[in-house]
Amino acid sequence: MAGTGVDSRDFNRLWAAQAVSAFGARIAREGLPIAAITTLAASPASLGLLSALTGLASLVLGLSAGGWVDRQPRRRVLVAMNLVRAAALAVIPLAAVAGVLTLPMILSAGTLIAGASTVFIMAEHAILPGLVAQEDLLGANARLSATDSVAEIGGPALAGLLFHLLTAALAVAATAATWLVSALLLLRIRSERPPAPGSVDTEPGLSILSGFRTAWADPEVRVLFLIQLGWGLTGGGLGSLYVLFALKTLELPTGLLGLAIACGGLGALAGAAAGPALERRLGAGRTLTLVLLLGGLVNLAIGLAPSGLRGGMTALVATQFLGDLFGVTAMILMSSLRQARVAADHLGRVSGVFEAAAGGMAVVGALGGALLAEAAGVRTAMLAAAGLSLVLPVLCAASPLARARLPSA
Repeated sequence: MAGTGVDSRDFNRLWAAQAVSAFGARIAREGLPIAAITTLAASPASLGLLSALTGLASLVLGLSAGGWVDRQPRRRVLVAMNLVRAAALAVIPLAAVAGVLTLPMILSAGTLIAGASTVFIMAEHAILPGLVAQEDLLGANARLSATDSVAEIGGPALAGLLFHLLTAALAVAATAATWLVSALLLLRIRSERPPAPGSVDTEPGLSILSGFRTAWADPEVRVLFLIQLGWGLTGGGLGSLYVLFALKTLELPTGLLGLAIACGGLGALAGAAAGPALERRLGAGRTLTLVLLLGGLVNLAIGLAPSGLRGGMTALVATQFLGDLFGVTAMILMSSLRQARVAADHLGRVSGVFEAAAGGMAVVGALGGALLAEAAGVRTAMLAAAGLSLVLPVLCAASPLARARLPSA
């Protein structure tokens, strides 16, 4: 598959399945809270509990499921996670039609879907090097990221339209159908490399330790892991305060805030195209250092945004577009470098450790940001998180990662 592996039929099947799955995930993310509000009059506390449970499921499975993913044919895992998500979501419309829908059902469905989505991402990351040549990893990750960006732009809007045109039960059922379509597409993959027999620890604790050791043993992957930790920390701090900062500090109306956030999806789509082009010119390590630096400066610009409609809106639109552009470029490069450096039979465990690290540090960042905002103000907390994000390009530039290159065709 050298040279043209990114255009292989099996990769295209994975790409199509991922696109359908990504839309399903975005619609469900918005749809479950909508269903809870419209059918059960859920309280803000209930919605907060839904968010906390989904985050916890992602963290726990990110830590514990990596070894299991490495022991299984990845296509089978991807299909199974789609079926789990479809089944969990299908309970909602059936219960609604029967008149027995309860909040615990929605909470349970959201938790199962979040956990299955985390395992799906891990298996998708692990299967990709078996479907394309190493020199095609960057292009393949860019394509997958592009469809994710399109889903991020269109998924929430589609969720709103479905719930407007259909009853909540029918809208949720339509979402479940996307994962069944994705599963059918994945079943057509033929060329997956089987996992190496006996190469994976069966105990979850040993699997976590093995994933961490594998990541830490390689000088380049070790730095990628540290960057992931820092990214989770700063992202958690910025993300937890972003809406409050925009609405209260910058005094923007909610409708315009939604428009600014949508511009981030357009920036993410641009980043999926920019990543491979920049890597060809500068190399993977230098490009990663550059986009981490530019992303940190964008975070700083958010914290310095002026209050008021015109200045605040201009700043948020620009920073959303540029921040997502640089962020997606960095994610594509980091995924491709990890896939190129880690053996295929360890990718599930390493991916799980990376996912859990980012999620765990995001919780720390969110709590720390909230405490600092209470003590010193929201803008100060935003600027502090932005300052921390500027440490990441320094870390990258001072490490062997700065000289890293991806295999070329």
